[in-house]
Amino acid sequence: MKDLLIITNYYPPETGAASNRIFHLSQGLQKYNFNVSVLTPLPNYPKGRVFEGYRGRFKQTSIENDITIHRLWIYASNSKNKLLRLIAMLSYSLSLIWFFIWNKIPKTVIIQSPPLLVAFTSVLFLRSKKRKLILNVSDLWPLAALELGALKKNFGYKILEKIERFNYRHADLILGQSDEILAHVSSIYKHKNSLLYRNYPYFKAPLPTYKTQTSDKLKIVYAGLLGIAQGILKLCKELDYSKIQFHIYGAGAEQLAIQYLIKNNTELDIIYHGEVSRQKLHSVLTQYDVTIIPLLNRIYGSVPSKIFEYARLGMPMLYFGGGEGETVINKYELGWVANASDYTELNTVISNLDKTKLALENRIKIQKTALNCFDFNKQLKQLIEII
Repeated sequence: MKDLLIITNYYPPETGAASNRIFHLSQGLQKYNFNVSVLTPLPNYPKGRVFEGYRGRFKQTSIENDITIHRLWIYASNSKNKLLRLIAMLSYSLSLIWFFIWNKIPKTVIIQSPPLLVAFTSVLFLRSKKRKLILNVSDLWPLAALELGALKKNFGYKILEKIERFNYRHADLILGQSDEILAHVSSIYKHKNSLLYRNYPYFKAPLPTYKTQTSDKLKIVYAGLLGIAQGILKLCKELDYSKIQFHIYGAGAEQLAIQYLIKNNTELDIIYHGEVSRQKLHSVLTQYDVTIIPLLNRIYGSVPSKIFEYARLGMPMLYFGGGEGETVINKYELGWVANASDYTELNTVISNLDKTKLALENRIKIQKTALNCFDFNKQLKQLIEII
């Protein structure tokens, strides 16, 4: 049995795409005869506060589903203040250094990036000719931060670019969740070993169900992180509610602002349901006509994991983020697209939706496409063959 360590910022009981991705990866590798351990902070995402039951500890180690989970101290914060976010990343990096000094590290390590500084710390301290470092790149930082407006192209940005290049240079293998990510890495290091490794979900998909709505209004649902990148607050302000009702599930930085907007603008037909478990979400999504997957701006390299998860559920999708995600929606006929950041076109697309594509027959077709084309185990086997 081969020992393997996964270093990540996110892991259950935290929720979200990153947590789910690493959880399924660890479970999958364990089933294929790897002795997997996970190194992660004390759970705090997305609330920015360590969860109850984990507070007041510097480290907690547990065995969960035959996997050893080491949870380390972090100064937790989801503040918009860049300094506080930096302190949070540095605090976990210091905890990692402490762990590296006092513990034996396996010869195969998978490192999640971003966060860029956490990946840098791991690569810097673990690089060795005797160790294989696999960098799992889910977003391109600092480029994504620049496109979101969170960073400016100044001296600090150049430092982050150097850190990014350092990580790529010293990784033995790059896993990229999109072709754009792999193209970016190749533009920096042409012959770097890489593998397209999408964020495919792994769960038993219930058969699609759907009852034709009697209401004249189209029920659109968003479920997920209410963060800056998703732009749900702006979306709430820009949608035309004459023909739709907008339902929201999730939590994050924009949550309070969204709740305030709903409370003080009762003419907006928005219903906020709070945060629910992933399992419950899978059961409630089927009551809606279509799910929307937005990004505030087009982010190079980004392909939201919701595309693959909702396809597995047979949900028709309205994609509003541009880039490679748009290509996936069109190629596999999973729904509709509107140009990123063009809210006028978005409202036009919504008003002209072909409602025959909301029917149960099309949902079954979407699910079959997902089961055939977005196969978690097939992808995992490709990874195992090269590690």
